Amino acid sequence: MVKKYVVRLSDEERQNLQEIVTTGKRAAALINHARILLKADCQQSPGWRDQDIKEALDISLRTIERVRKRFVEEGLEAALSPRPHPRRPRKLDGTTEAHLVALCCSEPPAGQGRWTLRLLAQQMVELDYVDDISHESVRPTAKKNELQPWRQSCWVIPPSQSAEFVWHMEAVLTVYQTDYTPNMPVICIDEASKQLVKETRLPIPAQPGQPERVDYEYERNGTANLFMVCEPMIGWRRVTVTERRTAVDYAHLLKTLVDIDYAQAQKIIVIQDNLNTHSPASLYKAFEPAEAQRILSRLEFCHTPKHGSWLNMAEIELSVLSRQCLSRRISDQETLKREVDAWQDERNHQETWIDWRFTTADARLKLQHLYPSIDC
Repeated sequence: MVKKYVVRLSDEERQNLQEIVTTGKRAAALINHARILLKADCQQSPGWRDQDIKEALDISLRTIERVRKRFVEEGLEAALSPRPHPRRPRKLDGTTEAHLVALCCSEPPAGQGRWTLRLLAQQMVELDYVDDISHESVRPTAKKNELQPWRQSCWVIPPSQSAEFVWHMEAVLTVYQTDYTPNMPVICIDEASKQLVKETRLPIPAQPGQPERVDYEYERNGTANLFMVCEPMIGWRRVTVTERRTAVDYAHLLKTLVDIDYAQAQKIIVIQDNLNTHSPASLYKAFEPAEAQRILSRLEFCHTPKHGSWLNMAEIELSVLSRQCLSRRISDQETLKREVDAWQDERNHQETWIDWRFTTADARLKLQHLYPSIDC
């Protein structure tokens, strides 16, 4: 087949191409185009076939044909320089991007629980911000501005400028900053519930190349309560599993703490939240007044502020317990006790302690918005 675009190089052009190929640092595309022209040159030799050039240089036939054409029609300089790709027109200019960002930060339309990319694109058209736009054109703007309006994060939001909040917060932080004293241990108490779930079909064990398979169907088998008692400074914790979360259960937990866990302690400082059962009154519901008073005389309570339970280090231990032990189906209370005891013994053996570094000075700096403003 006769070639339509025949490459014939002059001596000067051939010399320039040889220099490009053999000397100095050049762009890869420039060197490839120079090699194509040298091999396709039929001025001093028959010239290589396009297929032979393709196999020798590992370059597509389409590129070889394009370089030939540009050399014949536009000259050597045009054939060597890569052709810039035409830029696509922007779907959204600065003004429409601002409208999109504002839309992402607003409430979704009535009847919609959250924004989606398709819903945002539809709303941009309905509000006449653009004539037409796809959801994929919305994505880059949302990604560039780190917006994810379809996501929601649940958070305990503390009250703004609350003297009650900062009083309790600083009281807890002051306790955490005290030096360790064996006769006055600092104990954190918290609790959580666990849904007990039975399997309706036996799981299929994992095999090479196949994960464990668990049937999606399950049977509810009630709930259990877990009391977490921990002493963060020495890396000790105890988890008690009970059927319910009542004032009597809580009172017996305190009795065990005083008479067994810390029988030699002079005073036990207890950090806990403001749950309705976390009150000295629970002792009087479970024991005779004299016994309740005896237990209470060994305890000193320090409550975290409302909406500030994150200050209780027992929550950290419960989070670790949930991730390491409870993130699976557990069928009954006996199995739960056995698994929790094994987790507790192993963690106590390792003496894993909590390195709490948040201080009162940090709170006054980082949580300044929670402190009341005082006009002098």
